[in-house]
Amino acid sequence: MFTIKQIKAAHDKVQTGADFPKYISDLIQLGVKSYTTVVEDGSVVYTGADGFEVSTEKKYTPLTVSPLANKERFIEFLVMHQDGQTDYFSFCNHAAQCGIAKWEVDIVKMNCTYYDSAHHPILIENIPL
Repeated sequence: MFTIKQIKAAHDKVQTGADFPKYISDLIQLGVKSYTTVVEDGSVVYTGADGFEVSTEKKYTPLTVSPLANKERFIEFLVMHQDGQTDYFSFCNHAAQCGIAKWEVDIVKMNCTYYDSAHHPILIENIPL
């Protein structure tokens, strides 16, 4: 199974959203099946085969997640991030401002679902490789 140290090494290669497809490829090689990122503090739970899980610590001082989701504005920020215009922490700040509480990356289905605080899906996008 994989370790947080291996995942961190893969994540350290990511500078912008443009690096995301390579990061997913690295996670596939490690055996990660999915992961969930909590926007409030940046903690992540990675899941592998047979329910194997490892978790990260909180990555930053808690952000306030807006109680109302703004899907249109979030998509604008997402496109900017995927184009390499923002770093990870800026993207997390933008997500919080837009009411995104977490996102779940399903590596098996190759999609990412962004949720509000009530766990309603706000956006589902396919992951390109």
